[in-house]
Amino acid sequence: MATQEYAASIQGVAIRATRLDATGNLLNGPGDSYTTSAFMRVSFTPEYEEGDEITEKSANGSVCVTYKSPDTLKRITMEVAICEPDTELTSLLSGGLLLRKNLGTFADQNVKSIGWASPAIGDDPSGNGVALESWSLAIKDGKKAANLPYFHWIFPYVKLRQSGDRVIENGLLANTFEGYGLGNDAFGTGLDERWEWPISTNRPYSFARAAWAPLGLSGFYTWHGELVGAIENVEGSGTMATITTSLPHEYEVGDRVSVTPVAATTLVGTFVITGVPTGTTFTYASEVTVASATDTGTTSVPAGSRAVTELPDGTVDDDFNVPGNVDYVSDEDTDTVVNSDEDPTS
Repeated sequence: MATQEYAASIQGVAIRATRLDATGNLLNGPGDSYTTSAFMRVSFTPEYEEGDEITEKSANGSVCVTYKSPDTLKRITMEVAICEPDTELTSLLSGGLLLRKNLGTFADQNVKSIGWASPAIGDDPSGNGVALESWSLAIKDGKKAANLPYFHWIFPYVKLRQSGDRVIENGLLANTFEGYGLGNDAFGTGLDERWEWPISTNRPYSFARAAWAPLGLSGFYTWHGELVGAIENVEGSGTMATITTSLPHEYEVGDRVSVTPVAATTLVGTFVITGVPTGTTFTYASEVTVASATDTGTTSVPAGSRAVTELPDGTVDDDFNVPGNVDYVSDEDTDTVVNSDEDPTS
C-alpha cells in the first residue's frame, strides 16, 4: 500500500474569490471571479462551541455524577490581507461601489476600475458571500515537490468585511478583511471542476495536494471545466485556422485552447481563440500557412480563460452594469459599479 508523500506548505502563491448567489452557487460571469497573487496572508481559526458540563454532588459534597458534552466545530473565523488597495477585489469581498473611468475616448473606450467607495451606512457589506480558494507551495526536502507541487485550500462559503485601522501614513496602508466561513454543498467541484472531493465542501475548509495553481493571473476571469472537443475538420485561409468540432465546444473569444490534430502536426499547440462563427467552429491565428483538410484530434482548455473586466461605460442608468450581470438601479445603494460622468474628450 502506497503512503503519502509528506510535504510542507510554504508561501502562498495565489487566491481566487468567487461571488455566490443566494443559495451558495458559484457565479461565473463577468466580474464574478477574481484571481491574484498580490496578497499577504489568508488566516483562519476553527471556532468551537464548548459542550455543556453537568456535575451533580451527593449529600456529603462529593461528586457523584459528572459529564461533559464534546466541543463541536461551529465555524471558522478568517482574515485576508492584500498588498494594495485593489479596488476590484475589495468590491468583491466587502461590497461597496466600484468606481470606473473611461481613460480613452468615446470612440475608443478604455474603461478601468480606479476607485472604490465603502458600503452605505446600514448596508450588509458581504452580500451573499464568496467562495475563497488559496494555493501554497508544497515543499519536499527543501525544494518544490516533484509530484503535486501545490496545496489547494478550499473555503466554500465566506462572509468578509473590511477590518482594522485604515491609516494613511509613511508606510503601507493596511488592507485587511475579516469574517467567518461555513460549509457549502453548492461549491461542488468548483468553477474549473478541479476539486475532486465535492462531498467535503459541506465543511468550513478543506485542503488537498494539487498539480496546478493559477500562477500569473491577476484580475477577473471566467473559467471552464474539463472541456474536451473532438476535431472534425480543419479549414485554412492563409494563417487563419478554423476548427470544426463534432459537438458544441462552448469556447468563447479570448479563450486559450490546446489543439491537437492528428494529421496537421504544425497546428499542434495552445492558441488564443479570435472568433466563434458557430457553436461547433472557432478560429485562431497560426504562425504557419494552414491547409484545409479533413482531420481528427482533440481540443481542450488548459487553464483559465480571458480577463473580463470590461464593463459598458455611460452616463444614463441603462448603460451601467454591475458584476454578476445585475442591472443597475439608480435608487438602490447596494449597486456595486458606478462609472464616471466625465467626458474624456473635454
